[in-house]
Amino acid sequence: MKRKIIKINEEKCNGCGECIPNCPEGALQIIDGKARLISDLFCDGLGACIGECPLGAIEVEEREAEPYNEAKVMVNVAKGGPNVIKAHLKHLKDHNETEFYNQAIAYLNENNLEVPEVKEKAVPFACPGMKIVDSKIPQPTPDVKPGCSTLEKGDSGDAENRPTELRQWPTQLHLLNPQASYFQDADLLVAADCVPFTLNNFHGKYLKGKTLLHFCPKLDNSYEEYVEKLVQIFTLNNIKSITLVRMEVPCCGGTSATVNAALEKAGKNIPINDIIISLDGKVKN
Repeated sequence: MKRKIIKINEEKCNGCGECIPNCPEGALQIIDGKARLISDLFCDGLGACIGECPLGAIEVEEREAEPYNEAKVMVNVAKGGPNVIKAHLKHLKDHNETEFYNQAIAYLNENNLEVPEVKEKAVPFACPGMKIVDSKIPQPTPDVKPGCSTLEKGDSGDAENRPTELRQWPTQLHLLNPQASYFQDADLLVAADCVPFTLNNFHGKYLKGKTLLHFCPKLDNSYEEYVEKLVQIFTLNNIKSITLVRMEVPCCGGTSATVNAALEKAGKNIPINDIIISLDGKVKN
């Protein structure tokens, strides 16, 4: 699969740093006097940094992108020297990519390279809303008396204290990284934006144990972009199943159309459970 990613001409770059604040993913840092792409895992290829470079040292190139392989990335990172290695490790750690971080450490050990000490801090200039969070630790469930429902009538306190079933962040399709670890071997929940506001049991019945993405096919005006993003998610990961929850209004049919178009383009045959919700919060099919 080909995808767009930025490329920095080190001969032109003078390390001014004008590009750094315009990379919300925190993928760019100034190291040894040059702007460097710390990890292509977090580069969305949109090129927000390009217009800020006074020397024209940044461009977007399209190249083949295999499923993310930390060992292969480390080959190039190691060439940049100790400071680049440390910045890459910090980048992975700050984005909670524990699996990739451990793979990077294993690469350094196998190749007898020094493992730098990395402290967890906020990513400079990064948008907190785009920080990847993958929390697959099972959440405790409230004690339920035999013969009783989890939430008895009038017992609002239990509802307020019930743990969330959301396992990752971000969730909106536009913000998602197709190579985020929470997509691997995932049961995917695709929800139209209005669904969680309509279903009072959205978390317990539909979200539990699934990786969530959501969008509005009518208001987002991003059909082609969303299809391509889903193609990458389906291609780069082993998606076990798709539960699609949408509203009964006609425009919400675009949710199914987007997912089906992406599956066809990706050449994938993933089981879909397409659920339609009425305006009063009931399942129609």
